[in-house]
Amino acid sequence: MPSVYIKTYGCQMNERDSEAVAAQLVSKGYSLAASETSADVVLLNTCSVRDLAEQKAIDKMRNLVGVARRERPEQIFGFMGCMAQSRGKELIDRLPDVDLVLGTQKFHRAAEYLDELLAGRRDKIVDTDEEAGSQATIREHILAGGQAGQQAVTAFVSIMQGCNQHCTFCIVPFTRGEERSRTIPDIVSECRELVGRGVKEITLLGQIVTSFGKRDYPLVDGKSAFVQLVEAVHGIEGLERIRFTSPHPKGYGDDLAEAYGRLPKLVESAHIPSQSGSNRLLKLMHRGYTRERFLGILDKLRAVKSGMGITTDVIVGFPGETEEDFAETLSLADAAQFDNAYIFKYSPRRGTPAADMPDQIPQEVIEERHARLLERINAIGAEKYSAFVGRRAEILVERPSKKNDRRMTGRTRCNKIVLFDGDDRHRGQLMELDITRTGSFTLYGDPAILMD
Repeated sequence: MPSVYIKTYGCQMNERDSEAVAAQLVSKGYSLAASETSADVVLLNTCSVRDLAEQKAIDKMRNLVGVARRERPEQIFGFMGCMAQSRGKELIDRLPDVDLVLGTQKFHRAAEYLDELLAGRRDKIVDTDEEAGSQATIREHILAGGQAGQQAVTAFVSIMQGCNQHCTFCIVPFTRGEERSRTIPDIVSECRELVGRGVKEITLLGQIVTSFGKRDYPLVDGKSAFVQLVEAVHGIEGLERIRFTSPHPKGYGDDLAEAYGRLPKLVESAHIPSQSGSNRLLKLMHRGYTRERFLGILDKLRAVKSGMGITTDVIVGFPGETEEDFAETLSLADAAQFDNAYIFKYSPRRGTPAADMPDQIPQEVIEERHARLLERINAIGAEKYSAFVGRRAEILVERPSKKNDRRMTGRTRCNKIVLFDGDDRHRGQLMELDITRTGSFTLYGDPAILMD
């Protein structure tokens, strides 16, 4: 049977989609190739959040098809995901050697369409149509970094598709469609199956994960559908940890904050996108909260769990951002004391309201502000990480270090990466380590604890 290589750009949702497509193809008899040069089929799972991500995928495909013309003219090439959804047939018009364009509601059709292309029954396939029920059509997993047959300690579980928020800078509602949630029993069944295969930690995924089931499940004892789901997953025997990403600040009601205190498997880690510290810009972004509301959420979470690890997303250079607006973002970083932040340089996306707003910020100003905010975030993060030195932390051991196979890596409950001297026999264990030093957003544990 043919071999396939999948390269992924973008977010954890894309990683999960690629994992599911790979598992689907393996179940149909395909093998996973080690590289694009040895594969019969190459699929690029694409991102549209920033122009740079789209351009990287297009340039990569252009290089791949150029080599294939000379060396392997029979290779099949395809785009999947968000850019495929937004651009559709335009991608084949631009790159005629591309054979398949598969939209975000069509991942479950990958094997069917590749079979037709490889058999010569069809020449080109573009499918970006909506499909009812697509959120529940694909749930396979390739465990442990895409290698079938190896034990994975952690797994992503997609609980919904789409987004109804329509932030003015974001193309996701156009590429992923409206919110569509799976059922709680279906999700729990998938999670239970993963735990039965050795998974110890599950991360629940959604574009706005805290919006899960709003139209499908009523409040029960004041608890939202998302909290009801977390409770149901929490009850799975053998599961050690639950995480979720990405939420929206509006989803942090009292019920969710309270859940951190009463559900021990829900680890004290929260990634909450802030996007800006300026109320004026938050309104232009259509975010639906103020900086005061955002900081209040952090206070509420830290009151429940004092060791809560909090990360965020921030955009610099949004249209109309003044130096005063940016100063408000710097002050938010100081007030929030984030453990880390993903800082994005604003990139106009066609079809979004922000792309047509006046006062677009020059690139050199965006770069300078990005550097200043990054310096501030790094300084705050360094202090937060240094505070762990001399303390003991529980980690879940996930895998060998990518840079040193004599070390293992895991994460604390508050989502700090920890390295320690060990080997694969420690994979999947919950371990207490003494933290001895820090690196750049990394902690190092004393292996002497292994002999306790």
